[in-house]
Amino acid sequence: MKAQRNKTRFNFKMGLLLMTLLLFSCRSGSNNEFWGDGEPFFEVQEIFSDERFPNVVIASDGTVVTTWGRENFRVRRSEDGGENWGPEITVARPGFQGGGTTVDENTGDILVFVEGEHPPSPLRVFRSKDQGLTWDLEEVIIKPNSLGHIPSMHMNEHGISLKHGEYAGRLIRPTRYYDEGNGRDYWDNHYTNAMFSDDGGKTWQTSEPFPAMGTGEATIAELSDGTLYYNSRRHKSTDGLNPRMRHIAWSHDGGLSWKDLSVSDDLPDGAQYRDYGLMAGLVRLPVKGHDILLFSNIESEEGRHHGTVWASFDGGLTWPVKRLVDAGSFAYSSLNAGRKGTPSEGMIYLFYESDGGAKMARFNLVWLTEGKDWKEFLRD
Repeated sequence: MKAQRNKTRFNFKMGLLLMTLLLFSCRSGSNNEFWGDGEPFFEVQEIFSDERFPNVVIASDGTVVTTWGRENFRVRRSEDGGENWGPEITVARPGFQGGGTTVDENTGDILVFVEGEHPPSPLRVFRSKDQGLTWDLEEVIIKPNSLGHIPSMHMNEHGISLKHGEYAGRLIRPTRYYDEGNGRDYWDNHYTNAMFSDDGGKTWQTSEPFPAMGTGEATIAELSDGTLYYNSRRHKSTDGLNPRMRHIAWSHDGGLSWKDLSVSDDLPDGAQYRDYGLMAGLVRLPVKGHDILLFSNIESEEGRHHGTVWASFDGGLTWPVKRLVDAGSFAYSSLNAGRKGTPSEGMIYLFYESDGGAKMARFNLVWLTEGKDWKEFLRD
């Protein structure tokens, strides 16, 4: 009888231990690789020493690929998750960064968009089939939207491949319409939008306008239900809405149209002393069952500095977390997230203009939340 009681106590204690270990595992983020072992990580490196205009993507094998350039369009790659970087690879000289660098999740190919100079300007598209090592000129067709407008590329955050719902497999990237030029006289007619491809980037359809004029330089993320979240810079308000905060819209038709315009209460659009805005970074962390978005811009009354990253845990409805990345020079930025099972796993990559060149910040979610359990930010 005594032996039976001892066995029962032992089983009870083992059950408590297993339950404790399970709870600890859940709190430590075992199903979120961006939490890792619960230890914060943060590092900054210089990637380029001249020119402008950043995009960063993660190739299908986890290679981190940066695209850059105002005069000469170049690429740098890291095959070890961002610890070391290979030499600069010139893709086009001259070449003006068009943004929208896109990884085709169906094939692993990477597409880049290079304009001749500041748009409106002729466009060239290049494709890489080897994670950004070599590039070939690609013939593409871009179809106009219902207004007859063909978009320009510069300057926008990277593109994405859609993964959910009816439009899974579609490539989409943000674009913008400049009317006849970039001068202030044309700003009332500028608008941001997107273009998408269902044949691997050979043919592109231009979307309808974002529902606010005077906009340009945008970001797109796909939520887990297939909804597209669109976040845009605004140079000039034509409707009385605040142009110093980011403008938001949504698509439920794979990026053909954008609806339900709102102005963020949380996310600033550049320095707050003027109506002008600033290109921002955006990425959804690929954590199953959660819509965790990260956004980068500056938190500054005057001047381009104090680069900051914000986090949303409900698909962009609220932004309860923010953390300063660089108190110094900080301008255009691009965000992306590492791939599970590769050297980039668990890392968040922020590629940004600084001090006349470009820097790469690498960090994890533990650093961003300052150690506060990410699950505490989830909404019921």
